[in-house]
Amino acid sequence: MSKYVIGLDFGTNSCRSLIVDVSNGKELASHVFPYPSGEAGVIVDVKDPNLARQNPADYLQGIEVTIVESLKKAAAAESTFNSNDVIGIGVDTTGSSPMPVDEKGDALCFDPSWKENPAAYVWLWKDHTSFEEAALITETAAKIRPQYLAKIGGVYSSEWWWSKLLHCKNVSPEVFNAAYSWVEICDWIPAHLVGELNPHKLKRGICSAGHKAMFNKSWNGLPDEEFLNTLSPNLGSIRKRLYDDACTAENLAGYLSKEWADKLGLTTDVAVAVGAFDAHMGAVGAGVSTGTLVKIMGTSTCDVMVSPTKEKLNDIPGVCGIVDGSVMNGYYGIEAGQSAVGDIFLWFVNNLVPESYGSTQDEKFKNLGEAADKLKPGETGLLALDWNNGNRTILVDVRLAGLLLGQTLHTQPEEIYRALIEATAFGALAIIDRIEEFGVTIKEVVNCGGLASKNPMMMQIYADITNRPMKISRSEQTPALGAAMFSAIAAGKKNGGYDSVEEAQIKMTGTSKVFNPIEENVAVYKKLYKLYKQLHDGFGTKEWNGNMYNVMKELLNIRDEVRHA
Repeated sequence: MSKYVIGLDFGTNSCRSLIVDVSNGKELASHVFPYPSGEAGVIVDVKDPNLARQNPADYLQGIEVTIVESLKKAAAAESTFNSNDVIGIGVDTTGSSPMPVDEKGDALCFDPSWKENPAAYVWLWKDHTSFEEAALITETAAKIRPQYLAKIGGVYSSEWWWSKLLHCKNVSPEVFNAAYSWVEICDWIPAHLVGELNPHKLKRGICSAGHKAMFNKSWNGLPDEEFLNTLSPNLGSIRKRLYDDACTAENLAGYLSKEWADKLGLTTDVAVAVGAFDAHMGAVGAGVSTGTLVKIMGTSTCDVMVSPTKEKLNDIPGVCGIVDGSVMNGYYGIEAGQSAVGDIFLWFVNNLVPESYGSTQDEKFKNLGEAADKLKPGETGLLALDWNNGNRTILVDVRLAGLLLGQTLHTQPEEIYRALIEATAFGALAIIDRIEEFGVTIKEVVNCGGLASKNPMMMQIYADITNRPMKISRSEQTPALGAAMFSAIAAGKKNGGYDSVEEAQIKMTGTSKVFNPIEENVAVYKKLYKLYKQLHDGFGTKEWNGNMYNVMKELLNIRDEVRHA
């Protein structure tokens, strides 16, 4: 009899469930639930574009709707399917997305007295209100705890745990003081499923703890109280109400509570795995291994690699962390990424593309893509910087903005669209170069997510710019697949699961397509990348010194060479 696992993927705008056959990775059914709160699931503030919060009630509603509906679809698709054969549930989420909770572990915003205060809700990963606090953390750690920065690329981000907690203390002290503890949503959701929300007892994942909260066993876990109190008086008091240990996603968080089992139509024998971030679980679902870079491509992009813990690994400036076990047991997880990719294209189409390209968003993307695909590399004479939502890697600076250079009175929307895609590919290459510069070889790139599977022009551009084959993951839902795989490991082989990630990957993952670099395109893009790096370093670093006079002229030269070839 087949056994099945469920992956729950909590994204920025919606959540989905995915039911997978453990024996072969076959995806039986999926269901998506758009979050009802805020704008497309995000609570925003017109006065502060950096604010982005979420309502945890949306997650709980999403669990029930997506699992119940996907179980119905699975039964309709496969006559032998039985919900009693579901052995595990895995959870992946965005991050760092911490939430203040009360002493019982319930979300603070569930208390009517805090319902109207956005600080009591989930501080979504893309909330950048704490950029000043992030800078203070970086400055303070550089002076008195440099080891903290060494493992997170040298700069602390406003997207991460401590900057958000500190900003809450600074701007909403009433919420900070009312909160007994704080929990990442990737830890809170599995805890809710197993019925153990106590902040001192619920399982915390090393993925979120290590990459975002500066947790490291070499300095006894979280940053010490003295350091935290140096940042802000009494900030350190929260430490003893957080956690002292963190574990990998192969571990069992517990078994499905009777309340949730009854609600979902499952058994209480269902194993719930420890949670982790979407990109890290997506990397596993895409088949990450030594020498493979996995790009999880969506509104933003996260890059994940692994390196065996038995081999020496250098600290890498500018990455989002190097953490033992954050992706899988026995490996260091290396994380990097770009703060906006799909979001840049959406912004452009929704705000700047005329109606002549279509009356709907889908029509505009289709017509833009067809027109842009006819252009040759360098033909537009345009060059852009992909910083419309700041830079996550390698500059780690949310105060950077996008740039489009070279437009003339003849510039067309499809030319800009192609230049924006090229900019995100140049940003991706900058990340690859930095990782390899510090001794980690990248032999292949596996891409996953909607952008990768639905935009062949983009994937060819990425192959040409990086001069590497771009593989496409067989699954279009790799974070959910990875989460499901971890639950199969948590359930164990004796219950129909697996003993390790590597064993699960052999059976449950694969590649659907490969885009190979085109030699003549690679040559042109090498010239453009040199100019991109000049802009990148000139606008993004204090150290760069030079003159930009050549950039526009060389863009025009490249354009003319291509057009007259």
